[in-house]
Amino acid sequence: MIEVLWGLLLDQVSGFDPVRDTIDIALVALGVYWLLILIRGTRAVQILVGLLLLIGTSLVSQAFELTTVEWILDNFLSSAVLIIIVLFQTDIRRALARVGRGVFPSVAKQEETQLAEEVARAAQSLAQKRVGALFVLERETHLSDLIEAGTAIDAAVKRDLLVSLFMPQSPLHDGAVVIQGGRIAQAGCILPLTLREDLPEGVGTRHRAAVGITEESDAVVIVVSEETQALSVVVGGVMARSLDGARLREVLRDVLAGGEGERRVMAELAGPREASGDEHLGAARSEMTQAGRA
Repeated sequence: MIEVLWGLLLDQVSGFDPVRDTIDIALVALGVYWLLILIRGTRAVQILVGLLLLIGTSLVSQAFELTTVEWILDNFLSSAVLIIIVLFQTDIRRALARVGRGVFPSVAKQEETQLAEEVARAAQSLAQKRVGALFVLERETHLSDLIEAGTAIDAAVKRDLLVSLFMPQSPLHDGAVVIQGGRIAQAGCILPLTLREDLPEGVGTRHRAAVGITEESDAVVIVVSEETQALSVVVGGVMARSLDGARLREVLRDVLAGGEGERRVMAELAGPREASGDEHLGAARSEMTQAGRA
């Protein structure tokens, strides 16, 4: 018996190539690690755990010869690839988009600029109409577990569509619009409110919701005040109030681009200050207010 096992071991080792097999194992490990990082903090983790439990149950049924259970699970898991694609389609699409942005950074920058332009134009239009609005731009942190009661849309980010969603006659106007992966994902979403008591005077529920969601994620939130017609941006719990259209575009482009541009914006917002309109492209007075990153 020992000789048979030893012979099987030698057969396996005889084809071992240290360089090739090390690269093979490293690539698989990196792929699994990247997948876990991608789905961390999302509902996909719960789905993955459920699939692993089914696979474990299938192995147990084989060991104890539970024929009926084994037959059911084998037929179910035989389509595992299709099941995974269907269940993880959103995460797969986001992952492929992220890879594409890394390979073609110029295209990604153009898309971010276009996104910032459409959102800024919509915010300006709503401010002129005295219509309140709340735009949430998802980045690395998934927002699925932080928002509630959203209606799925999955549409391109266009100024006219964004404006129509917040008009009083729209059934989805009372809530936030969430933009994920460069597309309008949901509307009418309820966001968590901040519990901070040191926010500036005059901020309402929309601003509290904007601070609340950014305290728990890396999302970028644009707030349109129906009372004052002011435009605000909130990042990391830090609020920039009373921005003009040009400054709003500039902040969005820098934050969405990440890297040095985002660090520069965060450095500006971190210190409470008031800046005149001349400092921000000659338009309205801009007031930078610390809303708190502990």
